[in-house]
Parts: sequence; structure tokens; C-alpha cells
Amino acid sequence: MNSASALKTLQAQIGGMDCGSCAKTIELTLQKLPGIAEAKVSFPTERLSVAYDAQQVNESAIRDRITALGYTFKTIPNQTTTVELDKTANSSVVTSVSPENLADQKSDPGGWQFWLKTRRGQVVVLSGIGLILGLIAEKLLSLPLIAQGFYAISLVVAIAPILRSAWIALKLRRADMNLLMTLAAIGAAILNQWFQGALVIFLFALGTTLQNFTLGRTRNAIRDLMDLTPATTTVRRNGQEIAVPVENIQVGEVLTIRPGQRIALDGIVLSGASAIDQSPITGESLPENKEKGDRVFAGTLNQSGFLEVEVTHTAKDTTVARIVHLVEEAQESRAPIQQWVDRFSAIYTPIVLIIAAGITLIPPILFSQPFQPWFYKALVLLVIACPCALVIATPVSLISAIGAATRQGVLFKGGNALETAGRLTTLAFDKTGTITQALPVVQKVHNLGLMSDKMMLMIAASLEQQSEHPLAKAIVTEAKAQGLDLENPESFTSVPGKGILAKFGPSVYYVGNRRLFEEQNIELSKTAELLLAEIESFGQTPVLIGTEQGLLGAIALADGIRLESQEAVHLLKRIGLKRLVILTGDRLAVVRQIARQVGIEEYQAELLPEDKLEVIYQLRRSGVVGMVGDGINDTPALAAADVSFAVGKIDVALEAADVVLVGNDLRRLGYAIQLSRRTLSVIQQSIAVALVLNATFVILGVLGVIGLPIAVFEDMGSSLLVTLNAMRLFNTKISET
Repeated sequence: MNSASALKTLQAQIGGMDCGSCAKTIELTLQKLPGIAEAKVSFPTERLSVAYDAQQVNESAIRDRITALGYTFKTIPNQTTTVELDKTANSSVVTSVSPENLADQKSDPGGWQFWLKTRRGQVVVLSGIGLILGLIAEKLLSLPLIAQGFYAISLVVAIAPILRSAWIALKLRRADMNLLMTLAAIGAAILNQWFQGALVIFLFALGTTLQNFTLGRTRNAIRDLMDLTPATTTVRRNGQEIAVPVENIQVGEVLTIRPGQRIALDGIVLSGASAIDQSPITGESLPENKEKGDRVFAGTLNQSGFLEVEVTHTAKDTTVARIVHLVEEAQESRAPIQQWVDRFSAIYTPIVLIIAAGITLIPPILFSQPFQPWFYKALVLLVIACPCALVIATPVSLISAIGAATRQGVLFKGGNALETAGRLTTLAFDKTGTITQALPVVQKVHNLGLMSDKMMLMIAASLEQQSEHPLAKAIVTEAKAQGLDLENPESFTSVPGKGILAKFGPSVYYVGNRRLFEEQNIELSKTAELLLAEIESFGQTPVLIGTEQGLLGAIALADGIRLESQEAVHLLKRIGLKRLVILTGDRLAVVRQIARQVGIEEYQAELLPEDKLEVIYQLRRSGVVGMVGDGINDTPALAAADVSFAVGKIDVALEAADVVLVGNDLRRLGYAIQLSRRTLSVIQQSIAVALVLNATFVILGVLGVIGLPIAVFEDMGSSLLVTLNAMRLFNTKISET
């Protein structure tokens, strides 16, 4: 095939994997098929993604190859698409998710049903029963032959899937944990130690099953997002309300949403008003009031009023569907530390096999030692040295952290973003739309002693209340916030680009900029000029108010600071992120005032997009740099940073950065960074524990201090330990910052 060719992509749910080695086996098996350009399998999410040339291989061949390995295969509907894949660029396939997709991805049964209704659970239960019956026959009834039979049944029941995986790995010239455990169990049987062989396989099966059972909690948390979207909803068609499956609803149709119902699709409110619980999407704990013209999202709950909503996105393109897909892709990605572990384990396992072979053969051949004790020590070594805990430490931690972040309205687009955010030393901010609201806000009302502040504000707002200009809206909003009653002026005249004049009581008032007063030949006194110069020195915009006799005062407006900006900066400093920088194209006087208000000491102003890019490159020379923007005009700087954070409109932010603050709340920056640091710490703890335990027990095993059962306890215990350690991340909440 050419380096860039039209390929089809296939997404599927794979069942029956016991560990990360199974995922690697499937990948290597598929890569041997002609026409497969890329195959990725995630053990934590049980997802398969394949890019293939349909002229050389088809979906049936892929399915048959996987089922032949003993795994279940279920295509995720609407995921087979044609894409352009550049094989030289390590690109990933972007696909959409629809409600029916998630319906096919339900988790295994929970609680006691898991052990009776799933293949994994049944194998463990049957193997355990055989082991218990064998112990009863041997210890209580003194029937060693019958006991041996029960042990053999226990071993065979549990080893069947493990043996199959080991054989496949061997054919692929891979030495994985299944192969090591199979050799240990068969070796114990050869030595006529049936109880120890059965116990080895039972404990191994129990450990991997418990690991999968534990991981299911995080898998379910992500899948539950899509369960929030109803399968059917009410649509107004031909003047009637009818129930329609969501996948059959098109853009532009009108939904009717009553109190207590969940909104099925993204849309715009046409009529009605209500409080909407958006916590599943944005992480916000308080409902948000929605009225005509406001956006609403699929999966959110209508709490109080009746709404008519015009659909803006079909089922497969809703915000919640895109979030689910983004999170699943993030969980399937590999962080740099995980890639290192994968490379290490690929070298480590063959070395263990060579050492075990040496322990088995060298003492008997060269030193005339008895074969059986050294063979037994080699079996113990195979079990202990299995890198299971080491391999799963990183992916399980990443899944838990990404799941926790998603519940708090923070979306990481992959393990690389999560790891990099944990190593940040510098954080740069865009100003407009990030630290500020990108909307003007009244900062202060200045008067020249001829009229009170409130009277000036009331007059200005009365004149401006019909205007759509942002400055006018800000003045009206401030007047209403202060409880002022506005009046309707007479002889209203608008002067485009300059302001408004109108008769208000006995006088004509002028509200506008300096050019309006110059045009009306109204002279400004020196005091008035000094006032305007002072307002402008703070980077604020003055709106002048006066009569034919002269200026009465001015209202100073500026881009309003986000309410949470100061608290967000405080949180970042509290968690130890000392270097914070504002980068903006605005004037120096403006950014100086903003920086002082939010508590950031370092800033650069009047920057063009290419200037911001150069500053980011300079900052990266002295550490790991993050960039925070609104995802609209900050794309070059966001791309240049080591990790980028986006706030703002969800649909824009989802495409713009490595980390998305869905709830539009800057305080989540501190949470995201602290969670990333905690995740790195947990991963490092788990890797260290796995290596120390393995090294300690390898020495004890070679010295003959421990036997096979203890070796299996160590191997499975360390795997469960790192899994449970990682699961602590799942409960990380914003309050912990």
C-alpha cells in the first residue's frame, strides 16, 4: 500500500481478555494478516481499533482471527468508516459514538452474579470447588488418589483458557505471564505435586478475575455517561407530539421537554424557561437557568419548566457522545512511562526464562545436583518474576485518573497529556476569554461633582437600554444590578459609532465617546480631560455623560475578570506552581491592571499570534510549559506548549487542546494539575512496589525459602495491590485541591 491510502476502520468490543498480555497477543496476531495497517487493543477498556485495506482483508476475517484465539468479538455499530491514514505519522482514527454503540457495551454483571454468569467467574468457582473437594478427600477422608483427581480437575478447568493464551503467545514468539504460569503448573504436575499445581492456576485465575472485576467499576463509570441519554424522546411533527427513537431525529426538528425528563439531543431553546441540571456534562453542582436562545445538552435533566428545543446535533454528534469517545480514546492511549514499561517487560520476560532454564539445567549437569529441587526452584522463579503488576500499574492508574477527572468536568485527551500536566513548571494564560469574560463590565462611575453616581448611571442606562452595543448592555446590566428604575427618554437620537442623545426631563443628555462631544461642540474642561486620561491609563474605556453645558462624569468599563480567576490563581500557587504568565495582544496598561487583580506577577502585552508562539518556545527552554486559552484564537500557542488547556464553549474546546475544562471553571486547572501529579506518584509507587517485591521474592525463591503457592500469592497479591492503589485515584475530587 502507499504511505497514505484510503483505509477502512473497525471498532469492536473484545471480551475474555485476562491481562495486558492478551491485548498484545491480539494486536500481534492481527498485524500478521495481510492488509492490516494498524491494530490497537486496550485491555483496560476492552476496545479494538483496526485500520485495514478492504481489498485485502474484510471484517469477517478479522472477527474469525480473534474468535479463533478464544476471545469474544462484538462490532460497535456505525464505526466502520473510510478514512485517510498516514502510516508515517502515527495518526489515530477519530470516530463517533452513538447511543446504540454504548448499548452494546454494557458491563459484566455485578456482585455475586459476576461469579455465576461470566466465563471468568465460572472458571474460578469450578476450579475452587475442585480444590476444596481435593483437600477434603486428602486431609479428612485420607483418599490420596481421589484427592489427586479433584486437584487435576481443578487444574484443567482453570488452565484451559490460560494454556490457550500461552500457546498463542508461544507461536508469536512471545513469553508472557500466561506462558510462565502454564509452565509452572505443568512443572508441578510433572513433579507429582498436583495440589501445588492446581493452587498455582487457581490463584492466578482468581487474581486476574478480581483485577477485571475491579477495573469494571471504572469502565462502567464512563459507559454510564451515555445511559443518561434517553432512547426515545418527544418530537413535534405536523402539529402533534410523537415519541421517536433519538437516532431517527434530524437537525432542525423540535423536541418538547417536560419537567423531570432528560434532554435527548443537543439544541437551542425555542421557548420556555427552566433550571437544567448539567452536572453529567459540565460537572457543575448547581442547576443552570435556561431560556429562549440558550444552548442545552443531551443527557442533562430538565428540572422545572416546559421547554421546546430545536435540535442542533444528531445522536452520534452530541456533546456527550463526543465526550464519551474522547475519554475512551484517552483511556486507550499509552503514556510515555507506560511505553517504557512495555519495552522493559518485553526484554525482562525472556531473560527470566533463560535464567529459569539455567537454574534447571546447570546445577544438575555441571555440579551433579539432584534435578527435582532445582527444577522446582525454577518454577518458583517463573511465577515470581512474572511482570504482571509492572505491566498493569500504568494503564490502570491512567484509567482511574481519567475517569475521576471526567466526573469533575475535566477531560484529558490521553495518557501523555495527563503525565505532562503532572510535570508542569510554568503555566501561561491568554487573557481575553480565559482570565477575563471577553465582555465589558462597569468598573467605576466617576462624577465631577455636579450629579450623584447613581443618577448618572440611571440616565446613561435609560438612554442605552434599547442599544445592542456591548458597552450599552454592560451599563444597563449594572444599573439593574443596583436596583435602579430606568425611564424612557424623549426625542431619542442615535449617532452611529459615537453615542446617543435624548431629552430627559428638562435637559438633553449626551452619552457616548469623546467624538460625540466634539461633534456637538461641547468643550471638555481640564478637570474632565484629566479624568478621562486617568481612566484610560488603567486600560479602561470611558463612556462620557454630559449636557450642552459640559461633562457631568464618565463610566469606566473594561473586560470583566472571571469571578473564579483570583481563586484559580491562588490554588495554582498553593499547589506549588510558582511561575504564572499572562500573554496577550491587549495594551500594556490593560494587562498590568488585570495581572494585579488576579495576582499574577509576570505578563507580556501587545503580542501578535506569532509573538505568543515565540514566547512559548522561550519558556520551554527552562521547563515544562502549559498554555491556557479559550480555544478560539490561541491555537498556535496551544499547539506549541507541552500541554494545553482549553476553557470556553464545549464544542470549540473539545477540538482545541490536550485538556478541556468542560465546566468553563478556571479553578479546575488546579484540580487537573494536582490529579496529574498524584497519578504520576501512584504510578511510580506501584512500579517501585512491583520491582521491590519481585526482586525480594526472586531471591527467596532461588534460596528455596518459599514454594509455588507463596510465589503465586506474591504475584497475584502485587497485581491486586497496584490495581487497588490505582483505584484510589478514581475518588479524587475537586475539593481535595
